Amino acid sequence: MSKNPDNALRLMVVDDSMEEAETIVSGLRNAGVAVRPLRPASLEELGTMLGGQTIDLVLAADKSSVIPLAEVAQRVQGSGKDIPLIAVADTVDDAVFATAYGLGVRRIALRSKPQLLLNLVRDEWADLDARRKLRRLESRVRETERRCDALIESSRDPIAYIHEGMHIRANGAYLEMFGYESFEDIEGMSLLDMVAPQHLEDFKSLLKRLGKGEAPPPRYELQARDMEGNAFPASMEFTPAQYEGEACLQVVFRREEVDPELARQVEELRQRDQVTGLLNRPTFLRALEDAVTEAAQGDGKHGLLLLEPDHYQRLLNEIGLDSADDMLAAMAQRLRGVLDPGVLAARYSEHRLAVLLRGADHAATTALAERILEAFASHVFAIGNHSSTITVSLGGVQIGEKIASVGQVLARAVEGVQSSLGTGGARYEIFDPAASDRAEEEHVKAWVARLRDALDNDGFVLHYHPVISLQGDTGAVYETLLRLDAGEGELVKPLSFLQIAEEHGLLWEIDHHVIGQAIARIGERMRAGNPTTLLVKVSQASLHDDSLVRYIGEQLSQHGVPGEYLVLELPEAKVFTHLKATQDFAVAIGKYDCRLALEQFGIGLDSFQLLAHLQPHLLKLDPSFTDELVQNPDNQKRIQEIAGKARELGIRTIAEFVQDAASMSILFSAGVDYVQGSFLAEPGPEMNYDFE
Repeated sequence: MSKNPDNALRLMVVDDSMEEAETIVSGLRNAGVAVRPLRPASLEELGTMLGGQTIDLVLAADKSSVIPLAEVAQRVQGSGKDIPLIAVADTVDDAVFATAYGLGVRRIALRSKPQLLLNLVRDEWADLDARRKLRRLESRVRETERRCDALIESSRDPIAYIHEGMHIRANGAYLEMFGYESFEDIEGMSLLDMVAPQHLEDFKSLLKRLGKGEAPPPRYELQARDMEGNAFPASMEFTPAQYEGEACLQVVFRREEVDPELARQVEELRQRDQVTGLLNRPTFLRALEDAVTEAAQGDGKHGLLLLEPDHYQRLLNEIGLDSADDMLAAMAQRLRGVLDPGVLAARYSEHRLAVLLRGADHAATTALAERILEAFASHVFAIGNHSSTITVSLGGVQIGEKIASVGQVLARAVEGVQSSLGTGGARYEIFDPAASDRAEEEHVKAWVARLRDALDNDGFVLHYHPVISLQGDTGAVYETLLRLDAGEGELVKPLSFLQIAEEHGLLWEIDHHVIGQAIARIGERMRAGNPTTLLVKVSQASLHDDSLVRYIGEQLSQHGVPGEYLVLELPEAKVFTHLKATQDFAVAIGKYDCRLALEQFGIGLDSFQLLAHLQPHLLKLDPSFTDELVQNPDNQKRIQEIAGKARELGIRTIAEFVQDAASMSILFSAGVDYVQGSFLAEPGPEMNYDFE
């Protein structure tokens, strides 16, 4: 299941009860699943939705009377689409089980077990995602095979495909080298027939080893012979391949017209990065691909490490941009001194190095990571006319059968580097599928300690994003954005840590911290003659803790701030599942004249149902509505509908992530009151936007 927030779960819920359907959707959102819900009100609407748009998953109540489960199953199957169907039941017995699975239901979830429902949804979505990726991959493979075949045929390199020692494909350059006119002349011919007699025995031994799965040599030199029996010096390169679904070897023959030693030296230079002397990225990726392929077959385990310097921008400022290559060369030299013979090291990207430790278990990979950390931390680097200490952050992966995809391996390693950098640097994170729980626990502990330190030592900072009126209001309004100060000018956004903060009971403290800073800034602005309204996000954790309301009252009084300048934001999905607490919270802050805003509004099954129970001051539209707004008439219509209904109720609206002037015009015409977006103004630590 994709974790990209742009990839929302397009979920259809079939249930007679709107409240039950909304409970399911809210439960998924509270668990971190981005949901785009649909709820058909009739059988006809069900068919229209299935035929007219992409749907990832259908949840259907087994006792629905408006649209019976049997009808849902029939329509889903009849759509011809790959859409998993999960039945939601109050109880499950043999009869329910037999009926549901007889209709083609994939899973049955108990309504009273929301965690079970969540797990089933995640599993089915992940399986669907895997099936879609497989279909896309198969299509790409077919297209790639066609392109490769055309490239091979047009290549000047003599190329053949060999299966069990016999030719199954050869291009024109290969036929020309050996004097044949068409592939039919050599189809099924043994590769041994292309080898001079004095090399036959050695070459037979090589083919036997390759047949047993041994890795081919990067280059093999011998005397070849053509159709007439004429011998000539040649080299061969072997690559495991597939041809028409058959495992085989791709063989590239090259006639050797130059000094073999010179050719070897040229090849060595071709594989090296000129700045560091380490392997270059393409060469390293080929070695990594071989290691991953070997692990996928259950024949080995290996360790991958990526490392980069901590506080890279600060280091560049100290030594100068012209010394960046010197710094990287010094790092490479230090790294080589740590590595044992046979360990591959490469320049992976601009300032990131890579290490491949073949045949290594988790303990060996971890030990090497620790040696690298120590080697860098204890060394003073001479870089041109400068000297500096350089610590590094590492991310690693234990490559084995459970994670045998180059893309997965690299993604996990990059995540490890970024996480190590984000939690202070000079550390490593190694993903081991066999010990992922342990790695996650260490990661969480590091974050909790860092958040605790930020709370105790003012490690959080606020940035301010202008909220600009489309209707002529010139009052200063900003949204307050939380950032964690990582030191050296680096800031971490909340998405990296809010989930961990919630799981460890720190959200309410963060809410206090942010609101305290916000009220203090409003007070400063008022005393300077610049009255300013601030929008501040609060978490659902504070809804059940009246200490926040008391704290707001104390801070407003202390700084002489009227409550009307403080607007507290809550997401629509959280309000749905904490409605009574939100109502109480709204009444409590209303005593200080503070305002309430609902954000991420408009994507619920019936968002306006909330407004029958709650009267917020502002509605902030869900960001998905402004994504490519100019090309999306459905979103334009929905925005106009929301803005119109809000205006009738005396509620103002905000659209965020506005991308261009055309979108601004559409929002103005729709009656939206305020807009935000980097197109208009970037957020920053100062409030200096000119609202006049």
